Amino acid sequence: MKKKLTLGLPIAACLLSLAAMPANAGGLMTNTNYHIAFDRMFARGATTEIDAAYSNPAGMAWGHEGWQLSLNFQKPWQNRDIETTYPLLQAMYGDATHKFEGKASAPIVPAIFASYKKDRWALSTMIGIVGSGGFVKYDEGVPMFNVMLASMLAAKQVTPDQYKLSSQMKGKQYIYGGQLNFTYKITDFLAAAVGVRANYYDGYYRGHVIADQHPQLGDLAKLQLDVDQKGWGFAPIVGIDYHQGPLTVGVKYEFRTRICTENETNELTAALGQKLQTMLAASDPTTLQTIATALGTKTAPYVDGAETRYDMPSLLTIAAQYEISPKVRAALEYHFFDDKNAKMAGDRQKELSHGTHEFLAGVEWDVCDKLTLSCGGQRTDYGLTDTYQQNTSFACDSYSIGLGGAVNLTDKMRLNFSYFCSLYSDYKVESTNYLGTGIAGSDNYSRTNHVIGLGLDYKF
Repeated sequence: MKKKLTLGLPIAACLLSLAAMPANAGGLMTNTNYHIAFDRMFARGATTEIDAAYSNPAGMAWGHEGWQLSLNFQKPWQNRDIETTYPLLQAMYGDATHKFEGKASAPIVPAIFASYKKDRWALSTMIGIVGSGGFVKYDEGVPMFNVMLASMLAAKQVTPDQYKLSSQMKGKQYIYGGQLNFTYKITDFLAAAVGVRANYYDGYYRGHVIADQHPQLGDLAKLQLDVDQKGWGFAPIVGIDYHQGPLTVGVKYEFRTRICTENETNELTAALGQKLQTMLAASDPTTLQTIATALGTKTAPYVDGAETRYDMPSLLTIAAQYEISPKVRAALEYHFFDDKNAKMAGDRQKELSHGTHEFLAGVEWDVCDKLTLSCGGQRTDYGLTDTYQQNTSFACDSYSIGLGGAVNLTDKMRLNFSYFCSLYSDYKVESTNYLGTGIAGSDNYSRTNHVIGLGLDYKF
């Protein structure tokens, strides 16, 4: 009886952990691709162009004199699939291995940059989606919900052919940010910048797992969630830039953003069907009460007004750019996201082996006065572990490549275009006690990511 009870308890907790993850470049909670120049080159931490308003604020000291404005639009597509192997799937889907397909997408993602420079000082700003940024949907749900519910019922001799299982999971996470920087040229070769970014978190979680239409028991179980989460946070930013001759070196540090969201709960149901409750109570009088108490504990974080942490980690960037010739520039860059010290829901940051390391490189070539071409690459290492990965929120290390160019339409107007994709390494988690069922099983996590972008820079 104890084993049967254990199978049923985690279901609500699993359902309630659904999270949408970003379809963009950057860390686990942080985006870095706002301007199209990043998408086509990646290593932009030592630039002095308009995108320096985000990537290298101190570099604005060597930017355009007067006003600048940049509008950028990106369209990402991403798949987030889970291929599960478990014996019970044979009865549920006709094969012991089944792929649960997750579609992650976002509408056109905009970002705006603006700056004003006069002599030795400059003001700059950036507005965009600075964290997460997208929707994810699993039309068949995910294995940790479906398998666990089916396993609990199978322990009561209720097999998948005796009921209908309906399951769907979806979620959204957006962190909108507005950044303002002040830059001052200290010497002819050195500048410093200070800034602040306000971040607004807007997300929701919707999902259900329903087992019903059993010939004798009717409705067996119903798990439903509809929760909106919103919250604010602020991040101070400091940076320095060294620029002399063909060499530019930029360093930026963003402090951790503490974001605490508050639930607006529209629906929260985690209950067994009435006839199943009666059957459980008859087999063991303590079982039903124990399950009810456990479900109440697991659903507590998602009741109306409850708070959840989604911190954005501190970020250190170090970059160097060198003009190989008047027409060719090359750059190298390093990012460190201190994810282990940024609080996540359920303290999942403690499961990471280290913070995120990123290594970036790019090259840019002025083919002629009208056309510039560029390409770049990025390696992202998240410090993942088996215990960090969840069906509802997983990540995969990746290599990204980008390419594109810029066309000078006039002396003041430049059109940027780009494409980049991420090549992810699958992450497989194997267990001899899959989801606490006592039976061996595995989940293989995989992702794909493609982004196209178009932007317009204007110098007044």
